[in-house]
Amino acid sequence: MIAKNPPMGWNSWDCYGAAVNEAQVRANAEYMAKYLKDYGWEYVVVDIQWYQPTAGSHAYEPFSDLCMDEYGRLIPAENRFPSAKGGKGFAPLAEYVHSLGLKFGIHIMRGMPRMAAHKDLPIKDSSFTAREVANPNSFCFWNPDMYGLKCEWNEAGARAYYESIFALYASWGVDFVKVDDIAREYPHCKREIELISESIRSCGRDMVLSLSPGPAPLDKAEHLKTYANMWRITDDFGDNWDLLLALFERAEKWCTHSGPGHWPDADMLPVGALRQCTNPDDWTRFTEDELITMMSLWCMMRSPLIAGGDLPKNDDFTLKLLTNRDILEIEKETHCGHQLYRTDSESARPKDGKGTYVALFNISEKKQTITLPLAEYDLETCKHAKELWSGKSVRLNYPEGKVIKVTVPKHGAAVIRLS
Repeated sequence: MIAKNPPMGWNSWDCYGAAVNEAQVRANAEYMAKYLKDYGWEYVVVDIQWYQPTAGSHAYEPFSDLCMDEYGRLIPAENRFPSAKGGKGFAPLAEYVHSLGLKFGIHIMRGMPRMAAHKDLPIKDSSFTAREVANPNSFCFWNPDMYGLKCEWNEAGARAYYESIFALYASWGVDFVKVDDIAREYPHCKREIELISESIRSCGRDMVLSLSPGPAPLDKAEHLKTYANMWRITDDFGDNWDLLLALFERAEKWCTHSGPGHWPDADMLPVGALRQCTNPDDWTRFTEDELITMMSLWCMMRSPLIAGGDLPKNDDFTLKLLTNRDILEIEKETHCGHQLYRTDSESARPKDGKGTYVALFNISEKKQTITLPLAEYDLETCKHAKELWSGKSVRLNYPEGKVIKVTVPKHGAAVIRLS
């Protein structure tokens, strides 16, 4: 099964925007292989505009020249990814990532380059041309590089184009594809999602299908679970407390849809060194307590974990945040996580049924002591409790009965395993 557990990896957007280059990707892959792989981190994903020679920041350059082959398929800009020279595409970079024991991914926009439609290029292994398949009335308002496809009016042509690009990605050794400008675009994107999914499944190589941006509509959960492995439940997430606070409501609504092969995605983790193409000294604006809250919430709802910072610049705290085995065990081995009550707790159970994880969140502006009566949640038979971020045992027995009492800093969290 593809994505039996929530995918874990790194994506280049938060730190390098549209400007990432091969050296930076290799450096992050090497760090992951050395420090993170043993904890389950495995995907190395090149985000948007890898086909644009002039990309230099997080900003987009409308109507820029893009690199593509004779069939209208985007290929890496060789000035940024020199191993792609000679028509090799991402194959050499993917081979290097694989040699480290990791997996390789790329970002794409839905549809085809408008340049391909304007030149009316042929679609490989078909009788269709790009102009016959492209829909010039369907385009992304924040990045006009692409036209959507005529999935309703020329399904055969649209399928031929998508099959051609995923055949190319399979030949490169791609393991993960993030498709953008699509997850929140219902209803008109519905058939396009299906064609993309069907084309990936027929390309001869297993690839995780990730859909962005959000918020994906909750009433389309079953459609998303059928055709995608992960999908964004929020617009772009960043290192801002208000955005993190808003994720609690989305997590409550989406967590019941998490399961093997299909994972609601709370977006990338803005940890460590961010926005490096703007300021090499930039760092996440989250406090350490807020980072613990974020990591706890993502794991409790079993969101994919995709780190966004420049990994080689990680400090000791960031590395420990990403390599806490007890916390990551929740991500990999639990089920049925859900919110117990608003403002301070969620719970999940290990797959072996032996025990329960309880996360206590303090979303207030001051330190709080949170009390959880175990009998109210059928947990009074538990004999042991351990707080997983500190590694310390937690007292359960009080004169009033078995309760958890934990003091949590503002915007902080405590995660407890009861057994």
